[in-house]
Amino acid sequence: MGGDLLPLLPQEVIMKRGKRYQEAVKSYDKTVELDKAEAISQVKKNATAKFDETIEVHIRTGCDGRHAEQQIRGAVVLPHGTGKTVRVLVFAKGDKAEEATAAGADFVGAEDLLPRIQNEGWLDFDVVVATPDMMGVVGRLGRVLGPKGLMPNPKAGTVTMDVTKAVNDIKAGKIEYRLDKANIIHVPIGKASFTDEQLADNFQSLMDAIVKARPSSLKGQYLKSVTLAPTMGAGVKVNTTQFA
Repeated sequence: MGGDLLPLLPQEVIMKRGKRYQEAVKSYDKTVELDKAEAISQVKKNATAKFDETIEVHIRTGCDGRHAEQQIRGAVVLPHGTGKTVRVLVFAKGDKAEEATAAGADFVGAEDLLPRIQNEGWLDFDVVVATPDMMGVVGRLGRVLGPKGLMPNPKAGTVTMDVTKAVNDIKAGKIEYRLDKANIIHVPIGKASFTDEQLADNFQSLMDAIVKARPSSLKGQYLKSVTLAPTMGAGVKVNTTQFA
């Protein structure tokens, strides 16, 4: 590509974003950190797609996930749910399998599910719960479930004997948070159709849990940046001092 075309690339990229995106970006200063209420109001305005966009939170931390003591992983029940119907798969046997079915689990099984997942590529579920005695079986699916973030984990409450509570919490809006390889946490907190108050409640519940999960070994700044963003629209920076 000729050097004379390089200056045009940023504008070309902007044009590809679409008119709605461009108008949303023009309506506010993307470099300014807003308080929670202002950020939520703005991110709802930025959600201009023809479908009900998911509002996500992206938290860049000062953690180093390469150190086990600085790994962050947990779960929190959002007061108003995520706006998404969550499909739950439970690995259990006997009474616990019956309990999972009664609690509203979408799929319940044991070894019989292994070939379906391993060989047929069946992944029509969003969360996996397992009783502790089934983790030997679930462990065989590590290469399939692990990369997709679907492996049950005690810290997230998805390895438990209380399958009723696990299923009920997930259906009520329980979400899992964890650091990715870049030490960032990505979590949905609802839909653009939610009221400002519903998003604010969910956002605060998440941030309370994240602040509480700060590793004791971490020195320096914990919350480097917090951004709210709709599925297709521009992100909004949130002032982190209100969560200190």
